[in-house]
Amino acid sequence: MRGPDGQEHTDVSCYVEIIPNERLVWTDALLPGYRPSGKPFRTAIITLRPEGEGTRYVATAIHRDEAGRKRHEDMGYLEGADKVLDQLVAHVKSM
Repeated sequence: MRGPDGQEHTDVSCYVEIIPNERLVWTDALLPGYRPSGKPFRTAIITLRPEGEGTRYVATAIHRDEAGRKRHEDMGYLEGADKVLDQLVAHVKSM
């Protein structure tokens, strides 16, 4: 990822569930090759399901503890997640 200031953020994770057009789960508790991570931070889940004429998108971040959740929030996670969703909606509408 690259922030608005140009700073790059590396995210080494392992996908643990992929259901096309429905669900994507990845975690940094496991590294590539299912090797345990030394410092797990979060597991992320994105679910998609048809709803009316649209799609319900739910993004969930699960943290090891409250301190990790707070650190993620302080890093701008909520604002970033909102921006990503806005960009996704704009992209889908332009198709």
